[in-house]
Amino acid sequence: MEGLGGTGERQSAKLPVAEVFRSLQGEGFLTGTESVFIRVAGCNLRCWFCDTRYASWEPEGKPWSIDELAEEVSRLGGHHVVLTGGEPMIFSAVVPLTIALRERGYHITIETAGTRFLPVACDLMSISPKLSNSTPPKELFPELAARHESRRYVPGAIRQLIRRYRYQIKFVIDKPADLDEVEEYLRQFPEIDRGRVMLMPQGIDIATLHAKAEWLEPYCRQRGYHFCPRRHIEWFGPGRGK
Repeated sequence: MEGLGGTGERQSAKLPVAEVFRSLQGEGFLTGTESVFIRVAGCNLRCWFCDTRYASWEPEGKPWSIDELAEEVSRLGGHHVVLTGGEPMIFSAVVPLTIALRERGYHITIETAGTRFLPVACDLMSISPKLSNSTPPKELFPELAARHESRRYVPGAIRQLIRRYRYQIKFVIDKPADLDEVEEYLRQFPEIDRGRVMLMPQGIDIATLHAKAEWLEPYCRQRGYHFCPRRHIEWFGPGRGK
């Protein structure tokens, strides 16, 4: 895997990409930061609430070379790049891409569910572990639900990521009962800095997000977590390139 940073490997590597756009980061420690987003097409999970199904459930897009992506990032301008998806960390071509971006001086954030490890160049590993609330309905998608459940929790990958990179942990919270699962999850990882834990309401419209914030934000203050609003929904609404 380390060899993927070489010149020959960079020239041949391709990454399936659904979209590349410039916008404001809407979540996490870098909220409000102008960034170029590279959204890969493909995911190893099937969260029922995924709001970018064109990059997961029904992945769209085309293969881009490392040079093409680096040139597009340069054209769009700025200093921050976010690799998102889908799931960037299932594609080995992400390694040479991040190395190429690092060589050009960009700050790199990677959005991941924390189920895979790759030796990427990364300044902020944004990990969103998937709780049981993410599993699609078993009665509608029995095979997908079973596959999702078997893949969503990979402790070894989480430990590698938080040991190697500066990180933030974002849990998607749908209902108050999810909070007990968060606490149990964190008990399994005493090495996680609680000051880097964020709780984010599930939803793709302002009314839903605000309703959940009414009980989630006070809980975060009580427990010493960060409340993580989805500002891009408030600023731009749901949709592509947001």
